Amino acid sequence: MWDDAFPSFLIGFREGLEAGLIVSILVATLVRADARSRLPQVWTGVLAAIALAMSFGAVLTFTAASLSATAQEAFGGTLSVIAVAFVTAMVFWMRRSARSLSGEIKEKVTGALGMGAGVLIVTSFLAVGREGLETALFLWTTAQAAGESAGPLTGAAIGLVLAAGLCWGLYRRVLKINLTRFFTATGAVLIVIAAGVLGYGLRDLQEGGVLPGKTALAFDLSGSVDAGSWYGTLVQGVFNLTPAMTWLQVLGYGGYLAVVMTLFVRGVRATEPKPDRETRETREAREKTAPPQDAPRPVRHRPGWVVPVAVVTVPAVIAGLAVALGRPKPAAAQTVAVSEKECGKGFSAPRPGRQTFQMHNTGDKTSEVYLVDPATNAVYGEIEGLAPGTTRALVATVGGGTYAWRCVPTGGAAVTSRAVRVTGSGSAKAVVPVSAQDLAGPLARYKAYVDQGLATLVTQTRALAADVKGGRLGKARTDWLTAHRTYASLGAAYGTFEDFDQRIDGRADGLPGGVHDKDFTGFLRVEYGLWHGEPATSLTGPAEQLAVDAAGLRKAFPHQDFDPGDLPLRAHEILENTLQFELTGDTDEGSGTSLATADANLAGTRELLTVLRPLLTTRSPHLLPTVDADIARLQALLDAARHGTSWTPVERLDRTTRARLDGATGQLLEDLSPVPDLLEIRKSA
Repeated sequence: MWDDAFPSFLIGFREGLEAGLIVSILVATLVRADARSRLPQVWTGVLAAIALAMSFGAVLTFTAASLSATAQEAFGGTLSVIAVAFVTAMVFWMRRSARSLSGEIKEKVTGALGMGAGVLIVTSFLAVGREGLETALFLWTTAQAAGESAGPLTGAAIGLVLAAGLCWGLYRRVLKINLTRFFTATGAVLIVIAAGVLGYGLRDLQEGGVLPGKTALAFDLSGSVDAGSWYGTLVQGVFNLTPAMTWLQVLGYGGYLAVVMTLFVRGVRATEPKPDRETRETREAREKTAPPQDAPRPVRHRPGWVVPVAVVTVPAVIAGLAVALGRPKPAAAQTVAVSEKECGKGFSAPRPGRQTFQMHNTGDKTSEVYLVDPATNAVYGEIEGLAPGTTRALVATVGGGTYAWRCVPTGGAAVTSRAVRVTGSGSAKAVVPVSAQDLAGPLARYKAYVDQGLATLVTQTRALAADVKGGRLGKARTDWLTAHRTYASLGAAYGTFEDFDQRIDGRADGLPGGVHDKDFTGFLRVEYGLWHGEPATSLTGPAEQLAVDAAGLRKAFPHQDFDPGDLPLRAHEILENTLQFELTGDTDEGSGTSLATADANLAGTRELLTVLRPLLTTRSPHLLPTVDADIARLQALLDAARHGTSWTPVERLDRTTRARLDGATGQLLEDLSPVPDLLEIRKSA
């Protein structure tokens, strides 16, 4: 729950702070001007924005339909630009009010507030509305991904409460400061905020396809700046500055800031507040000679509750209509029979789009079921282990093309249904299946690589044991690192090393005696002794046992089973361990060489991808160039921590460098995540 709550907390804090800053300044302005009667107009706009956001969330939830990403970005960008226009108008109104202040503050400021109820409502509505829509969309997608809503909603609520508290503190502070200075200072702050909103809006318009240049980045600091940190969230929330910005964003941000701030500052300097020298006698004479005013006409006031009720009711009614009329009416799910003799009975050409098929096993054997393109064997959807007499739903996206069912009963031959042709626009994403035979070649090449590495490891561990036995502990430290890096580069074979891995590279975690436990053996045991001043006599036994275990592993490896299906999994799992253990320094027992181990892990990942490259290239041609760029980026960061034969310990890295390493590894892991699915062994092949 809480891992899902934290991202929502950040977005709630960010969006709440951005909206609350503008609203709190606007409210404080009205209160300081003794224009509290205008506050309902501000709260009406805020209420309307909240109602819109909640209605939007309801539409997303109850229609269970995904919003077009480009349309959402375009809408958000347009709303941002409109918000900037209104905020800019308000800023210059504030400047004019600051110029005209005198001893009669109430009269003159109240007169300056003739900007109209509609403008106040719209300004507060836009300040909150865009952030509310973004928050609703983010929470919906987070809840969908997490499979539960309690965590995301709790995190967002905490973030919003914290943002509201900060804005309340700002509000209480500005009520005590000089009004003229308040107008000037808050005007300058709002210009900076508006510049960020404009840059953010331009990016949204680029993402939505309205404006060009979304890939033309002016800078990209994502590798050195942790956008998810508290300070990164604060900077993005207040100033809308992000680690990566396009040229259009930078030009829009800088241009707006330069032009509007210059005009604002010139306006403040051009006309300083002048004292009001009008005497009481002069004022009385002016009032006596003033033309008589027409008697005020009676005005029919509508009840104060009408507008707030309307701004809540209208979005709710529209959302209700959208749910009732816009919810996609699912077509009746086809029931398709599955058996070892007949596959696909009852299957007819479906319409393009998201479809649900009820797969019913009428046979006597458990079966694998695949929706395939019979020409290429590409898989659009699958069910594993459909037991006899049971029915399960298979959901797949159908586009124009040819489709058939392939049933593979346990212990039986595959049966393929007749093919049907689907006409219409759109295309469906399919995965070309991989068989055990397809992975046989890569597996053989990788096993040869591991076998060669184990032969090297045996030689290196024997040299290490000889160093320790001979009392050459300085040389032993160098040889220890060489041997450990060799072992770490064989990471993809961990699944077949079985108990040898615990004896060779096991950690002391969980052992009753910790680092002094008799069962603490292998590289990390020798590392602890070498870097904690143990004499050669006490280290000789562990070092010699390490050499024996390395030789035993090399002898056993050719006879161990290596599931071909495990090979694609290692592409992701090696670096997961690196991020969890090496980049945190968790496995460091004194040598400070965790980054050397991470470098060896990366070398093992690179070797694994080399043998898998032909299969990946034909199934996802754009994946490997991205992964290669990620690897080069991470390799450069690791190389910077290497100084000849020594490495910078993880705990001595500055915060920025650690953030870069974690970010680069995380990005590589994300880009490697499709590999297991792309190369999963499927019986339909």
